[in-house]
Amino acid sequence: MAKPATHAADERGTRRRFGPPDWLRGYRLNWLRADVVAGLTLAAYLLPAAIGDASLANLPAEAGIYACLFSGLVFWLFCSARHTAVTVTSAISLLIGSSLGELAGGDPQRFAALAAGTALLVGLFGVVAWLVRAGTVVNFISETVLVGFKAGIALVLASTQLPKLFGFGGAHGGDFWERMGHFFAHAGETNGTALALGLGAFAVLLAGKLLLPGRPVAIFVVVGGIAATTLLGLGAKGVKLLGTVPQGLPALALPALGWQDVNALLPLAFACFLLGAVETAAIGRMFGRKHGYRIDSDREFLAIGASNLASGLGGGFPVSGGMSQSLVNESGGARTPLSGLVAAVLMLVVALWLSRLLADLPQPVLAAIVLLAVTGLVKLSALRRLWKAHRSEFWIAVVALLGVLGSGILRGVMIGAILSLVLLLRRAARPHVAILGRIPGLDRFSDMERNPENEAIEGVLLFRTEASLLYFNVDNVREAVWQRLRAMTAPVRLVVCDLSTSPYVDMAGAELLAELHADLAQQGIRFTVVEARARVRDMLRIEGLEAKFGPIDRRASLAQVVAEFTSPSGEGRA
Repeated sequence: MAKPATHAADERGTRRRFGPPDWLRGYRLNWLRADVVAGLTLAAYLLPAAIGDASLANLPAEAGIYACLFSGLVFWLFCSARHTAVTVTSAISLLIGSSLGELAGGDPQRFAALAAGTALLVGLFGVVAWLVRAGTVVNFISETVLVGFKAGIALVLASTQLPKLFGFGGAHGGDFWERMGHFFAHAGETNGTALALGLGAFAVLLAGKLLLPGRPVAIFVVVGGIAATTLLGLGAKGVKLLGTVPQGLPALALPALGWQDVNALLPLAFACFLLGAVETAAIGRMFGRKHGYRIDSDREFLAIGASNLASGLGGGFPVSGGMSQSLVNESGGARTPLSGLVAAVLMLVVALWLSRLLADLPQPVLAAIVLLAVTGLVKLSALRRLWKAHRSEFWIAVVALLGVLGSGILRGVMIGAILSLVLLLRRAARPHVAILGRIPGLDRFSDMERNPENEAIEGVLLFRTEASLLYFNVDNVREAVWQRLRAMTAPVRLVVCDLSTSPYVDMAGAELLAELHADLAQQGIRFTVVEARARVRDMLRIEGLEAKFGPIDRRASLAQVVAEFTSPSGEGRA
């Protein structure tokens, strides 16, 4: 006997939520070669990026390697996006580096423990978000805010790397303006050898980005930098080197933190989770649209949660999906997230047997790698588009940028989140109220403001609110309707509210319709609603509006009501 359709759907939903991801259930053996090749390319790109981002986080190089290694070993088991690569990222790394110094009190071991603890908390946020199906939350951070936020992060990142590129010490702490002031004040201390080496590395990286996109040019720059140290004796010429990178793996363990530390880390962990979740979901959606598959945002939360738990237990720091790393993964030919597992295994090989070779990596080369990576965060084309087409949103992006520069990365994240919500509420609170007219030659109606050739119906006001009617926008809708009524010169005998574009009406919205009915009736004007959706009809019936308007059903259309009113038998009827 066949199972009912609802039971079958429930079973599919349960498998999708708790079982392996769809791509893993349908994996084909002929995809393996492409995934292995992509994994090799990705590992070559991840290694220098991991070291560079660890320096941004004020952590030793091995912390970046451990973070990419342990997160990569688990991310592929849970994610639904097929090309997303999990990694440490510049934005989150700088957030860690700029936020934990005061808590650590100058103790490097405590700093590392706090960073690992932050990763564990980010992991818990991710798992909880998956359990409560909070995947849609990431959509509340607007792209406008992200454009300004990322540009601000890029400038902050540059301020931390410029002193390394020029071969002198950077400012300890401070915001963007203080660090840039320190840079210009000490520019006379530039080490010419370090600057030449850093600029040469940057030029090679830039040429590789333009001429060989998606290729692991950075790994050759790293190897070349290490070779230059040996051949040219850069250490003796005052060029700072990366230093010893421990070989082997740390023991998986919880960081030694107390409850007070956990409480202090919660805001930072939430900011890292929010930033990472938005970035990971955006990457997944981008590749999903490009390659024709759908992602499950809830599963991405689970994947990010599990990856951060693994990173925290392994002595790393918070991770998320990385845009440039994912692009490298895709251009390398990846078919599924199994390429990420291949890359993690190669990182394991480096950690076990090859990490000591990184000690002679020059700091200016590392700074060049980071500086080139952050150039991708500044989207000048997006800012130009906002300036030309959406001037108000351009200024919102600027506020987000200045928030990062003036208040720091952590507060900048919060400012971005608040701006996104304010932007959303601003749009929802002032919905467009379209005054409708008949399209010439048709029995259809559309906005007269956009289509001045539409025909007004004498003695009739037709309006449509292009949003749900909710408690925070009903006053604006009421004012728009009465403003139009006051502007009409001919006597109005009928007002019709078209609810076809209002998917939801709450109690305040129902009260607005009832008030309009009562106020218009006192002036001898008939008021009615048409084309309400099923849930809206239910709400209006519960609020008793059917007794005032007459039957509220799905059969009555705007054209029918107008035709009945303007017919010889109905004309002038109030």
